[in-house]
Amino acid sequence: MQKPRRAPLRTRLAVAAGSLLLLPALAAAPAVAGHAEIDGPLNVLLAGIDPRGSHQAPLADTIVVLHVPANRQGAYLFSLPRDLVVRIPAFPASGSTAQRGKINAAMRLGAQAGAGRYDPAQGLRLLATTVGRVTGIAAFDASAVIDFGGFKNVVAALGGVSMVIDQRVVSEHRKPDGSPRDRLRQCRGHQNCARPYTGPQKVYRPSSTPVRLRPWEALDYVRQRYGLPRSDYDRQRHQRQFLTAVAGQLHGAGAARMRSVLGAAGGALRFNGGRHSLAEWVAELREIEVAAVTTVGLPGRPVFERGKYLGERLDAAGFFAAVVNDRVAAFLLDHPGAVTLDR
Repeated sequence: MQKPRRAPLRTRLAVAAGSLLLLPALAAAPAVAGHAEIDGPLNVLLAGIDPRGSHQAPLADTIVVLHVPANRQGAYLFSLPRDLVVRIPAFPASGSTAQRGKINAAMRLGAQAGAGRYDPAQGLRLLATTVGRVTGIAAFDASAVIDFGGFKNVVAALGGVSMVIDQRVVSEHRKPDGSPRDRLRQCRGHQNCARPYTGPQKVYRPSSTPVRLRPWEALDYVRQRYGLPRSDYDRQRHQRQFLTAVAGQLHGAGAARMRSVLGAAGGALRFNGGRHSLAEWVAELREIEVAAVTTVGLPGRPVFERGKYLGERLDAAGFFAAVVNDRVAAFLLDHPGAVTLDR
């Protein structure tokens, strides 16, 4: 079969972001003639990292998996806690050894490229292997990593994003005017202070209708976990709500509009489509409707060892087995309450 023509760079970047950040919005993309079919159930991994340069170690602050059933009836989006305690396997590409730790460290360990350099695309490979061992997913069909700078650029190109604020959230990082909060004197120059900031804080108040968030507000809102009743689990839910809100804004937009918005991710996005081109991913996933995406919260609890908090663990073996066996819809019907479906 003739290989599909490679899309221009700007289009490829837009499609990559759309494929993994905003899958439902691909309905706005043009069809690709003669593309190779992508059959069977699909599992896609997306990681969000701090906006760091190549000489700073990245950590995966956001880890999201999207499962698309083989029958293409809907899709399921779920998150893993960044503090999930796991066994991170050895990774010869970076020279890191097998170790127990928090799952977000897999990105940092895998990204080590020598001479004080870090490669997030390489780190994504170790993160994917680690997530695969947790979930039972043998290999992801596609994956991507985007830093928070690219995230903010996408929201800026959208002109902000509208979403419902489901609980009171007080910012750890920003003042009400959006400027950074001041650092405590004893924490200046130190990265290991747990709560290093002081001064007035931006507050996001619950709303019954969507609130328009400016780019800095959107990024700030989905990063917050301190002070929330369920800490990182609440933050994960807000991130899933954000993804579906952005997808809803793009759904039905023209192809030129979508490319313009998603192209804003630029070099902040690194994409791996496996055996298939980006154009083929667009053609396969463009029919997914925003309303058909179910966002799922997984049950978890803290892990302590000798009274010291180590991180989190998940009680989701049944759900993961349903993902691997492509039986998520049946699992949700047969096991009500086993997971939480986001509002």
